[in-house]
Amino acid sequence: ALIYSMLHLCGYRLSMDDLKAFRQMHSNTPGHPERGVTEGVEVTTGPLGQGLANAVGMALVEAQMAATYNKDDLKVVDHHTYVFCGDGCLMEGVALESLSLAGHLALNKLVVIYDDNKITIDGSTSVAFTENTAVKYAAMGFNIITVEGGNHDYDAMRKAISDAKASTDKPTLILLKTVIGFGSKMEGTAKVHGSPLGADDIVALKTASGRDPTKTFHVTDEEYAHFRAASIKGAAAKKEWNATLEKYTAAHGPELAARIAGTLPDGWKAKLPLNGKSIATRKASENALAEIIPAIPAMLGGSADLTGSNLTRPGEAALVDFQKVSQAGRYIRFGVREHGMCGIMNGMHAHGGSIPFGGTFLNFIGYALGSVRLASMSHHQAIYVATHDSIGLGEDGPTHQPTELLASLRALPNFMVMRPSDQTETSACWALAIESNKTPSCLCLSRQNTVPQEKSSFEGVYRGAYTVVEAADPQAILIATGSEVSIAVDAAKLLEGKLRVRVVSMPIQSVFDAQPEEYKNTVLTEGIPTLSIEAFHPSGWEKYSHFHLGLTGFGASAPAGDLYKHFGLTATNAAAKTEKLVEVLGAVAPKKRAVALALA
Repeated sequence: ALIYSMLHLCGYRLSMDDLKAFRQMHSNTPGHPERGVTEGVEVTTGPLGQGLANAVGMALVEAQMAATYNKDDLKVVDHHTYVFCGDGCLMEGVALESLSLAGHLALNKLVVIYDDNKITIDGSTSVAFTENTAVKYAAMGFNIITVEGGNHDYDAMRKAISDAKASTDKPTLILLKTVIGFGSKMEGTAKVHGSPLGADDIVALKTASGRDPTKTFHVTDEEYAHFRAASIKGAAAKKEWNATLEKYTAAHGPELAARIAGTLPDGWKAKLPLNGKSIATRKASENALAEIIPAIPAMLGGSADLTGSNLTRPGEAALVDFQKVSQAGRYIRFGVREHGMCGIMNGMHAHGGSIPFGGTFLNFIGYALGSVRLASMSHHQAIYVATHDSIGLGEDGPTHQPTELLASLRALPNFMVMRPSDQTETSACWALAIESNKTPSCLCLSRQNTVPQEKSSFEGVYRGAYTVVEAADPQAILIATGSEVSIAVDAAKLLEGKLRVRVVSMPIQSVFDAQPEEYKNTVLTEGIPTLSIEAFHPSGWEKYSHFHLGLTGFGASAPAGDLYKHFGLTATNAAAKTEKLVEVLGAVAPKKRAVALALA
């Protein structure tokens, strides 16, 4: 409720009626602040620790843009990032991952204000959280400032923030020693954390603070004027900054203004590579990035300690690492911090001026699902480069083979799971991800080589699914994604003379789902026996196919070729299963979309 109250007082579009509708259906004041719902809310941070990760991302982009564009006489990018947190936030792993990186990178314009009240929902932090926070974060590279009177010593608070802003080489953690529920009958207890104060307690609290206890949701004109003065000051500062940006653009060109506006440069997409020889799609992604990164200055990203495997740092792009001594660098060494990386990426996008990408193995996106889910909910443009995407990674075995994960990711609203089959499809997926500025994307990329398809196309990828092998009056349809597309094509060849088979590549299910029904029926024609092939769990494929050739359990440790044979992911088995499917279903198969359309 605090952020909503402050936004209202400062003149944002939150009325007193909005405050009264707190936590109610369709209100502008949901139970946890949500980006895109309430004006003035920058990020969605209900799950603890996420806001800290977001703040690190914001501070990182500020530092990168400042180092890249500021001139001695024109400091256009020059602001601090402030984040409030509590005991619970600092317990979360995502917070530790992110703040550890912030200390390493010396993000000196990051100011963390820690509400150190030693209470969580379970009660006193003495039952679970007794570490020495000041010593811990000093060791992580933070400037530490303590304010003992966090409920009343306003001068000490002002001095702490002033001192934090003066830091030139470290981020700052302000330990604000407070008493939760200060002044109420429940002060210092866990009860005040999640329960409203009683009516008598509210009366006593208002009386003690000199307010009329008979009035509720009441703000005097004098109080409004005090807060609105800050808004007026901010509006004047914004006007002055806009003038500075115009002056900068006139002197140094439009690149900075374009980054801030989120405008892509002309001609970048035409540079993307198309099919050539057989390569792994992770290599195809590297080829695409080699053209994208030099062409789009807003592209900032890296890998969670898997650069050489994810291939996220193409040599042709001549990238410089973002480090303490090279903050104009555009390549970020996130370290072994998958969850932190994805939370930081959300903050990078929220800041503006960047299109963040981050690499890891697809399996370890599972480590980061908390941040990935919030990216989807918050409409962040985060691009996950998820290599080693299936049993095709081979000998590392089931701990690294994410057989069940695609079903989970595909269930996320506003999220694009992309599984391209070759260079052309990979380039097209990158293009769509970059153009989709309100949707996160996950490029699921192979370790093993794939077979380029003659009919692969950007247009097809932009429709989500399309025909790569056509047959006149088809008797069966094979759908596949990624490295399994070539299996479907080879199976169709084996069935020549027996069945007329159409082969469909479906790199992005969610995009196909959004197509007009007329187009969908030209690709997955209702009533034709349809078999899908993908080296993942069948969950979700029932929307499109009558039978799925994939895995219902975990993988195994063996060479990739042996694994594909063991799990029946071969052209021979796919052809046999297709023949059996046509035999069982007959000439007219059950329609897959008719019921959903009827009930929509």
